[in-house]
Amino acid sequence: MCTAATYKTKDFYFGRTLDYEFSYGDEITITPRNYVFNFRHMGTLSGHYAIIGMAHVAGDYPLYYDGINEKGLGMAGLNFVGNAVYNEVEEGKENIAQFEFIPWILGKCATVKETRALLANINLVKTPFSEMLPCAQLHWIIADKNEAITVEAMADGLHIWDNPAGVLTNNPPFNQQMFMLNNYMHLSAKQPENHFSDQLELKAYSRGMGALGLPGDLSSASRFARVAFVRDHSVSGDTEAESVSQFFHILGSVDQQRGCCEVEPEKYEITLYTSCCNGDKGIYYYTTYENHQISAVDMNHEDLDENTLVRYPVLQGEKIHMQN
Repeated sequence: MCTAATYKTKDFYFGRTLDYEFSYGDEITITPRNYVFNFRHMGTLSGHYAIIGMAHVAGDYPLYYDGINEKGLGMAGLNFVGNAVYNEVEEGKENIAQFEFIPWILGKCATVKETRALLANINLVKTPFSEMLPCAQLHWIIADKNEAITVEAMADGLHIWDNPAGVLTNNPPFNQQMFMLNNYMHLSAKQPENHFSDQLELKAYSRGMGALGLPGDLSSASRFARVAFVRDHSVSGDTEAESVSQFFHILGSVDQQRGCCEVEPEKYEITLYTSCCNGDKGIYYYTTYENHQISAVDMNHEDLDENTLVRYPVLQGEKIHMQN
């Protein structure tokens, strides 16, 4: 499963965790402006916005999990198993395969406002990338520095939800996740006060009891509430180091540790990587399960007018700084 979030200090930040039991061999991938996307039903796209993000590159095609473009628009696809439904090709529509959705949006749109207009005629179709890589059941968060939306293709049509929480996890559908936040409206970062009974002398018995009652399990509904609360209450300075560090702490609140989420006998979901994109500067920061040191790739250090992908392997292996 996965969790995505937005965050804003002086700059705009966008990122996600990817929680799964194995990796497909992901790479930080820069798609320059003149790389040619060959869409299955919409012809070719070149002369688009440059994109940086995490992708599995198959046959020189970047299958993005998440990324930002050079204009600061971010997008991530998260598991939505059992609810995602894609369509057949429909004449008169912009027929975009599920795996093409991120490059289609990030290649053509600079803002969420432009994204909304593009989505008006889109038809997300069930065309797979290949027999070996069938359609993933996903929904998406799309965000810029001003707003965020969630896009869900379901049996009853395409839903485009305003996302004021700036957070996305997995099931249930987004509108239900937002409704369930009503269950936590009493939470506060402050020390709790006695509202249980005016007949009982109840009091906080320790420091650090803020957010008492915030769910701590690994279900998607609990992760949604937890990250929404942590994000909304996060305090950070405006420097890049402070902002990036705080963003990793926000998503660190839903880290999955090996052994805690069994999906099959002796197979466990873990947080394979956590990303943090600075949408204003075009920098992709990340950590992995095996490497907590923050690494970064700056898209503006590359020639963005090229036509071939730029790929950086994910750095693994824990980096421990010895002080003596």
